Amino acid sequence: MAFSGRVRKGVGRLVFGVLMGLLEAHAAAPAVTYHKHIAPILFEYCAPCHRPGESGPFSLLTYADARKRAGLIAAVTQRRYMPPWLPAPGYGEFANERRLTGVQIEQIGKWASEGAPEGAVSDSPPPPTFTPGWQLGTPDLVLPVSRPFPVPADGPDLFWNFVLSPAIRQSRYVKAVEVRPGNARSVHHANLLLDRARSSRHQEKTPGAGFPGMDLNIETATFDPDSHFLFWKPGGTPRTEPDGMAWRLDPGNDLVLNVHFHPTGKPELVEPSIGLYFTDKPPTKFPMLVQIERDSALNIAPGTRDFVISDDFRLPIDVDAIAVYPHAHYLGSLLEGFATLPDGSRQWLIRIPQWDINWQAVYRCRKPLFLPKGTVISMRFHYDNSADNPRNPNSPPRRVVGGNQSTDEMGHLWLQVLPRGEGDQRAVLQEALMRHRLENDPANASAHFNLGVLLLSRQDTTSAIGHLRDALRLDPEQPMALNDLGAALESQGKLEDAVEQFRHALRIEPDYTSARFNLANGLAAQGRLDEAAANFRQVISAESGDTAAREQLIAILIQSGNAAATEGRLSTAAASYRELVALRPGDADLRNNYGIILARAGDLAAAAAQFEAALKANPSHQTARRNLETVREKLAKH
Repeated sequence: MAFSGRVRKGVGRLVFGVLMGLLEAHAAAPAVTYHKHIAPILFEYCAPCHRPGESGPFSLLTYADARKRAGLIAAVTQRRYMPPWLPAPGYGEFANERRLTGVQIEQIGKWASEGAPEGAVSDSPPPPTFTPGWQLGTPDLVLPVSRPFPVPADGPDLFWNFVLSPAIRQSRYVKAVEVRPGNARSVHHANLLLDRARSSRHQEKTPGAGFPGMDLNIETATFDPDSHFLFWKPGGTPRTEPDGMAWRLDPGNDLVLNVHFHPTGKPELVEPSIGLYFTDKPPTKFPMLVQIERDSALNIAPGTRDFVISDDFRLPIDVDAIAVYPHAHYLGSLLEGFATLPDGSRQWLIRIPQWDINWQAVYRCRKPLFLPKGTVISMRFHYDNSADNPRNPNSPPRRVVGGNQSTDEMGHLWLQVLPRGEGDQRAVLQEALMRHRLENDPANASAHFNLGVLLLSRQDTTSAIGHLRDALRLDPEQPMALNDLGAALESQGKLEDAVEQFRHALRIEPDYTSARFNLANGLAAQGRLDEAAANFRQVISAESGDTAAREQLIAILIQSGNAAATEGRLSTAAASYRELVALRPGDADLRNNYGIILARAGDLAAAAAQFEAALKANPSHQTARRNLETVREKLAKH
């Protein structure tokens, strides 16, 4: 028993000694200080927005800045409200996560509770440096809008498009775009669209003024699907594209900045701009944006706490997913995106348990995620239209449907994917997407239009015409659909019907140069050369660099000029050739022919001038030389 008691005593003394050791170690633990522990966190996660000129309401670049807000910093980081990072851990792996670790949050809380000690300045990392106004550094090319846009103090949201024309002399490859909203409080979001055909500028009533509208269809001469996330959202940060994924910008291309403004309670004058960053490396990878959505299903009664929409799209090809972007408005609560692979297993793409429109972003995968053919991409978006939703813009709640206003709702899940396999697989993916949208919503005019254009590019003209007519049945005043329908009909030899479609498009948009060019071609094919020439002239007047219109007009003028000369209508022939040499002043044959017509009309001096111009353009033009000698002899006799 004595032995047993001594053991118990020993254990008691041992435990006491251990506890004393722990207490001593705790007492000796170094304090959490600003310069050693907190500054590195603030500089990495907070300073990009919390600095002068950026969207953060205050700066966090100095100890003084941080000390007076220590309690606030501890509170918002403890709740994970800051830094803003919406995806839940374990539901997708993303690059450059802005989620703080548990240790970092604990350090901030301890530092704040202990009076925010400063510590030794020598322990601080160097403060971050930024180029004023531009987070990616000085751009290679800055494109400001032509004039500021006035946003009224109140009223509905506004959607405005600014047409920007990069002044470049050769094709450039764009590795990054940074959008500066001009006034982050007034801008809900901004999208940048590439307009290779310069088809949008004809919607401007005054050059440089821009034009209204939210949903834009950008006309292209070839299949050219959306490929990159080129937009600005609150809380988003600009990024450089991965190697091989720059996009090409050609001389003469336009960029359209599509901006969604909303009133702030006071009048604002907003002047957005974009910065372009170039690389010399041409693209070797061609991604595509895949969007699934069910906006047509959004009809949320007031008071509904959990309204759910869903969409499921089966991939027709193998792809690598490289980025994901979910989008809803103020009623969004739980947003989920996942992939069900052909073997039945589930791969999470993203899960956001507490959606906040103010911190939406594009999330780039840490590494490409392979999704084989037959994978089903799914979205399950939940909405809360109750009075308990602090982000509900309506008090009391009202019925909310799908739409473009920020007080309406949206439900979109975008994936940026890289198709695998040989050749350009994007057209296969685009066709499957459009057919899927029509299965969900047969009255989707945009899907009918896009599918019709794709089928037309494949020369499946009959099917294309069917979808284009459906698009126009649903949206009769769509000039691009009218123009494409006219082109399809013309390819089938239905000239009269085609010409009527082009005329209808021009009645809606008189400055629509693509429709006017097609109308001129159709008229020429009908033998209505004077009308065709008049329309080609209008195209050239609007687009002086349109070489196709210029060549077509030249062909018509040669035909009509020669016919008039043959028939002895020399003044008409001379008028045609006068215009011809103005269009092509260095063409020796045109000069020679014009000279012959002038000589036949009796204007020998003018004829001599044209023969001389022909020889200047081509000194070895023997016909022009003989004609000049003949005319000079006649002039000498007079």
